[in-house]
Amino acid sequence: MPRKRIIITNFIIVIYFILIWLIDFFKIDLVIIGVLKEILTIPFLLAQLVFLVLGIKYVLNNQRDFLALLSVILLAVCTLLSVGSFFW
Repeated sequence: MPRKRIIITNFIIVIYFILIWLIDFFKIDLVIIGVLKEILTIPFLLAQLVFLVLGIKYVLNNQRDFLALLSVILLAVCTLLSVGSFFW
C-alpha cells in the first residue's frame, strides 16, 4: 500500500507544478487560479521535499519497482527546477 501512495503523491505533485508552469506560460490570469496557486504552492513545495526523501528511501529498498523509480526521478527533476527557480 505505501507503494501506491508514494507513486500517486509524486505524480500529483509533479502535475501540480507542470500546471503552474503552463498557467504562467500561457499567461492565464483568472482570480480563482491565482488564489488556488497562492494557497497551494508552499504546501506543495514542502511536500515535494518530504516525498522526495520518502521516495528515495523506498526506491533504495525496492530497486525493481520501475514506476516508483520513474515517479521519484520526475519528482527530483521537478524539485530541482522549482527550488532552482528561486536562485535564477
